[in-house]
Amino acid sequence: MSIAFTLGTYVARRFGLATLGMLTALTGLVALFDFIELLRRAATRADVGFGLVATIASLRLPFVALQIMPFAVLLGGMTAFWRLTRSSELIVARAAGVSAWGFLLGPLLVAIGLGAFGTAALSPVSSVLLARAERLDNAYLRNAGGVSALAAGRLWLRQADRDFEPRGVAILSGRPVAGRDTQSAAVFRLTDVTVWRLSSDDKPLERIEAPEARLMPGRWVLADAQVFGADRSVTPRPRVELPTELTPDRIEDSFATPDTLSFWALPGFITVLEQAGFSAVRHRLQYQSLLSLPVLAAAMALLAAGFSMRQARRGGVAQMIGAGVAAGFALFVLDRVSGEFGEAGTLPVVLAAWAPAVAGLMLALALLLHLEDG
Repeated sequence: MSIAFTLGTYVARRFGLATLGMLTALTGLVALFDFIELLRRAATRADVGFGLVATIASLRLPFVALQIMPFAVLLGGMTAFWRLTRSSELIVARAAGVSAWGFLLGPLLVAIGLGAFGTAALSPVSSVLLARAERLDNAYLRNAGGVSALAAGRLWLRQADRDFEPRGVAILSGRPVAGRDTQSAAVFRLTDVTVWRLSSDDKPLERIEAPEARLMPGRWVLADAQVFGADRSVTPRPRVELPTELTPDRIEDSFATPDTLSFWALPGFITVLEQAGFSAVRHRLQYQSLLSLPVLAAAMALLAAGFSMRQARRGGVAQMIGAGVAAGFALFVLDRVSGEFGEAGTLPVVLAAWAPAVAGLMLALALLLHLEDG
């Protein structure tokens, strides 16, 4: 067994332990602030107890860990490499003829493995738990309405029904038609439509079936409808209007957010979304960001090595570590800015998602080449 392999394994173990410790600490810190914010919002609601707030905060933990994983790799790596340098272990290794490239392979593989684990394994867990947390948040803390979902190509919508007193609920189901209707004022259409109208206590009032529904400003218009009453009587009606507060933008915004979909579910949902005529830019951006997570983690590991392996006798260690933290924040800002440009369509989705990872990797390689071979 060569010295480089043994040293690389040792450094990789130190790096992994420091990174996991930093990830745990940062996740706990962010979760604490999230918990305090949830307590503040729940203070005015008598039906929300401490247990529910704690449940919502705990369900968000995997999502928080996934979001801060690259920064945890940077800070954990800097901690590990700084300790190895301060104890002169890396200095002795270099004096023995082992280059930085030899013992950095292990930490690099650990970082890539953590990123791949986050993409392939943590993302599904995070999406399921975050979706549940959002449902609890919407039900008890936000009281949000207008729920919509896509299933098997059909769009499901829920809205208040103002035609009945006390106000009931209308549930619409249909297949979206891509594109705007240029023959009328309608901006959104559904085909093969079914509407269930329920009372405030969830008792069925009537069912409406129509070949098409058009979303006009402030109302749904159903043509050639069949109205089935509570007594199972059928009444043909050439035109039925349902008041609504929904708009195409509100319908699209109420779909499952990209964060509540796992890496493995995103491709199928993107296909369904685009076949229904909606924009899938946010979901494509999320998918590409998860793909680039291992590369971003590797870039953070190399940045940590480049900014923390300076020998203490040369001075300027604090400045180098500060520069490393600043570089990490700069990549975080770049990630947010490029994401905003990607969602706006200014940048291609692939470029917007991969730019921070590639930029960080190039910066880290340039720094290491300068320190090691320069």
